[in-house]
Amino acid sequence: MRENAKYGVTGALAGAANGFFGAGGGLFLVPLLVYWCGLEERRAFATSVAVIFPLSALSAALYWMQGGLPLAAAWPYLLGGILGGWIAGRIFHRLDMIWLRRAFGVLLLYGGVRAVLLL
Repeated sequence: MRENAKYGVTGALAGAANGFFGAGGGLFLVPLLVYWCGLEERRAFATSVAVIFPLSALSAALYWMQGGLPLAAAWPYLLGGILGGWIAGRIFHRLDMIWLRRAFGVLLLYGGVRAVLLL
């Protein structure tokens, strides 16, 4: 498959996950960028963040236009997310990829178990 087509399919899967689940596109995006598109892992993590931001903004706008986004309830999470993103972005380049990979795996397992058990 041509490189541009791989990137397009990868982005479409991330966008669909983001739209359906309200987030989670990065869970698809990072492994696809690494194993299917051949990006180096650190670059894949950073690219995922850059791609997910506009996808999340689009999904949020669509939810808001349909009356399904309580902005007042979202503000505390947004502020916490900004702080967490800033801190993580500052230390990202210092972390060994093995620890990032492990943390990502734990996050995937946690999310999967929660989804299956509906906790």
